[in-house]
Amino acid sequence: MKGGLRFFVAMSLMLGVFVLTNILFPPIPPDPPAEEVDAGPDVPVEDEVLIEQGVGVSEPDEDVPERLVTVETPLFEITFTSYGAAVRSVVLPQYESFQRDGPVELVPAEAEAILAGTWMYGAGTESVDLMRFPYTISPADGIRLSEGSGPRTLTFRYDAPAGLFFSEIRYTFTGDSYIVAVEGELPAVERASLFLDMGPGLALNELREVEDRRMMAFAGNHVDEGVRSRPLSRVDETEVMDGPLRWAAIKNKYFVEAILPGDGSEGGGYLAGVWAEPTVWEDRAAVRVASPVGDDGRYSYRAYLGPIERDRLVSVGDNLEEVNPYGWRIFRPIIRPLVGVILWVVRVLHDNFLLPYGWVLIVIGILLRVLLWPLQRKAMVSQVKTMSIQPLAQEIKEKYPKDPQRVQQETMKLYKEHGVNPLAGCVPMLIPMPMLIALFFVFRNTIELRGESFMWLPDLSAPDPLYILPLLMGGSMFLLQFVTFKSTAGPPNQQMKMMMYLMPIMMTVFFWRFASGLNLYYATVNLATIPQQLLIARERRKRQAEGPPPKRRA
Repeated sequence: MKGGLRFFVAMSLMLGVFVLTNILFPPIPPDPPAEEVDAGPDVPVEDEVLIEQGVGVSEPDEDVPERLVTVETPLFEITFTSYGAAVRSVVLPQYESFQRDGPVELVPAEAEAILAGTWMYGAGTESVDLMRFPYTISPADGIRLSEGSGPRTLTFRYDAPAGLFFSEIRYTFTGDSYIVAVEGELPAVERASLFLDMGPGLALNELREVEDRRMMAFAGNHVDEGVRSRPLSRVDETEVMDGPLRWAAIKNKYFVEAILPGDGSEGGGYLAGVWAEPTVWEDRAAVRVASPVGDDGRYSYRAYLGPIERDRLVSVGDNLEEVNPYGWRIFRPIIRPLVGVILWVVRVLHDNFLLPYGWVLIVIGILLRVLLWPLQRKAMVSQVKTMSIQPLAQEIKEKYPKDPQRVQQETMKLYKEHGVNPLAGCVPMLIPMPMLIALFFVFRNTIELRGESFMWLPDLSAPDPLYILPLLMGGSMFLLQFVTFKSTAGPPNQQMKMMMYLMPIMMTVFFWRFASGLNLYYATVNLATIPQQLLIARERRKRQAEGPPPKRRA
């Protein structure tokens, strides 16, 4: 038999065996696939991956209407959507918005929602947007809490029809805190995390919209590197703030949305990082925070949604009060210990003595000058002593013109003989400088002054609408320097005279658009200093007339 014929016969026999076997022993038909795990062309790729891991995710029913539910406490009103259990609105009834009628709203109109979660798994290669799913809500009519009320929990639950996928999110509230404790559970999948959408910044609420936009930023507290922040207006491409982070936030001058890991207990873990991406909106960036999910599918975090009140943020822990630090970085180690003291004095004067915040600033300005009077007088006396022996010091220079070392030795001897310390005129004035710097930043940024009116000033945190205070501050500064200039003995100092005119002008321009509360404080300090300066000028003339101090006896 030829090779071709043998091949044909072999193929025919094989085909016959295959057909006959299927006729005699037909295969058992498979069960019809469940509708929610249909791996046809309409199933998203991430669902196929979940199916492989034993988790079935079905497409949600598009006919389920959205439900909104509200949680009301004395501090905020939060509106949730049933889709994704995300937050549509955060209203702070204790703070007035200066951009619209009514209280402050934190969620901007550009944001669909905040705290919307995206479940990432498979080493971050796959994701499920939880906003796809309509959750059930319990209690269905929301929560109402009064001051001092204990914790109440709002629970959201989604179960995939005939599938293994589920999601439960529980928000717990108390009546006297801006903290929302969040716990959730998802299917147990390895290497999972939850990305929380923080939105494209906060809603605008301040009278000066330009400043409100300028202060908008995202921030994080790195375990090793400390607090870092980045203005949203500078995000031109995707930026990542790598973890581990103790907290992450979006903030402006007075308000903040912050995410902290865990339930607040020790060892609650860290956030993995913050992602910021540019948006089509001016001075905004879309910010997401990565929160860890355990291998058992459980996760927890805390959200602070409220004002930047130092005491409240300190009580939260992890240096959350540094989300809006006082002062430039170089000054913060010096300023930080003083901020608490200053704000304590402000609260005592306002709460215990019932003084309006305008009078609080005036009292602090006068009190500061009274406390600094001994230092100022001591500095003046030392300056007069130093100036009185300058003719003798000049004689030494003329006597040893070519021997600088001898001049220095003889000059120090002269100072010692007359009991003069050349540094004593400067040191007393340097001691209060940290307090003065701290007061500048506290009164410029503290939320306690926001919306507080005083006399003709509608808002101590906003510029003086009539610009009376910056002019008064500049004029009082000129008067102080004029008194000092006139009380100085010797020939006129042209440099000092020029500064007497330039400094008040420069400071007036610098403070022109600053908060009126800050200008009120500095104008008060200057006016309270004028009587002291007159006393010092009179004593300076008296001591200058007495001549150099006598030599000390050996």
